[in-house]
Amino acid sequence: MDTDIQRCFRSKTVFLTGATGFLGKVVIEKLLRTTEVKRIYVLIRPKRGVEIKDRIITWSKDAVFELLLKSKPEALQRVCPIAGDCLDFDLGISESDRRLLASEVQIVIHGAATVRFNEPLHVALAINTRATKLMIQLGKEMRQLEAFVHVSTAFSNCVIYNIKENFYPEHLNCSSDKVLAMAELMSDELLDNMESALLGSFPNTYTYTKALAEDVILKEAGGLPLCIFRPAVIIAAHKEPISGWIDNMYGPMAILFGVARGVLRIATIDHNAEASLVPVDYCANLTLACTWKTIDEGNGMGTQETPVIYQLAPVEQNKITHGEFIRHALDGRTNCPLTKMIWYPFIHCITVPWLFPLAAFFYHTLPAYFFDLALWLSGRKPRLVKVYQKIHKTLGILGPFACKSWRFDMRNTDHLRQQMSEEDRRIYYFDMVSLNWKEYFLQALRGMRQFLGNEAPTPESIAQGKKLIKRLKLLHHILQGVLCFVALLALWWLVRILV
Repeated sequence: MDTDIQRCFRSKTVFLTGATGFLGKVVIEKLLRTTEVKRIYVLIRPKRGVEIKDRIITWSKDAVFELLLKSKPEALQRVCPIAGDCLDFDLGISESDRRLLASEVQIVIHGAATVRFNEPLHVALAINTRATKLMIQLGKEMRQLEAFVHVSTAFSNCVIYNIKENFYPEHLNCSSDKVLAMAELMSDELLDNMESALLGSFPNTYTYTKALAEDVILKEAGGLPLCIFRPAVIIAAHKEPISGWIDNMYGPMAILFGVARGVLRIATIDHNAEASLVPVDYCANLTLACTWKTIDEGNGMGTQETPVIYQLAPVEQNKITHGEFIRHALDGRTNCPLTKMIWYPFIHCITVPWLFPLAAFFYHTLPAYFFDLALWLSGRKPRLVKVYQKIHKTLGILGPFACKSWRFDMRNTDHLRQQMSEEDRRIYYFDMVSLNWKEYFLQALRGMRQFLGNEAPTPESIAQGKKLIKRLKLLHHILQGVLCFVALLALWWLVRILV
């Protein structure tokens, strides 16, 4: 017998943007595996020489759909690609496809976004803000529309540190309609040159343009059955579809992988700051749950003055600090080490900005030159110095989020969960109170090893990693001893000179 959420999606047609992204894939997998959804239209950006249908066909080889295809081998046939691009002024959707969507779609999940913090403003504005406006316009053409879910980010209002499930248009220097109007009149270069003036207190173009997108919704979504979902930083899956599954190296997972490789050894991270992390399967489940709630309330905008906002982040009674995150990450050294490491995994965290360049030189840059010299002498292409240049740039961008704490109100999310049936809470789980962070990171590290490191999850492979890490640990301690001896010798020599 169907649960409330399963009944909500039965025989429905869904239009999903951001389908090829991390969260998008998990939403599609959960929809197909747990509901009898009729069809899922997905917006796919055309690639030269590759048919958009072929991009869907390749999903059959993706690990994220393995569990689904075991129980429903034909499930992906219900996924229908729509050629389009959020960078285009009309979303790149043909007139015939637009008419098709307008006549058939009942549920829209708008998750497309560029999540690069250093994206040029004109690109981030087009994808994150203008595309949201265009999607709202398309939604108003959909004659059967029952729910429109906009996937935002919990950091769309990161200029304050206690964020409620409200809109915050007062934090924008300029309203969304004015910024979009300026973008139409200016060249991309001129708009990018105005970045600092427009962003104000926002730390990057990602959070700024996501805040603008919410302002677009506040101004233009009247009459639509719409809600907003704001997840915190999305990380590897906890339980489904595969425990530990991850397909990208953004944010915290990039740090985990860099440490595990023995590449990242110093970072600007405050041990005491709270880490705002949420597993991707929790986010997918809440996306489907708030869709059900929007439909259940009956054209949400008809009963709400403004769209309902649902936030998902760690809760006060089960929070995790960056220090705990680092400790869990280092547990991987003994539990599931990689077979390809350049040094023994460790990391030192500093919070003094001026000290980082000095420390990075001795921990990263100087060893990189020796490593690249060895590569050059062996006839291979030097690469580590350039890698560290990219790492330091990334750490500079992530710095503000690794040294501060945010608190996120989740009253709407908690109320939604309370209204779900017991069976729906079991299938579409997103309770952050019950998440065991230690157990979670053990699985996340194994997933990182398998899906990012491309290393087999076999006892033999793990044994090989443990053998390597023993050698690297010995070399690490020998180097520490040598450096201490040199430092003492230099100190003794200095004292002799002064005396």
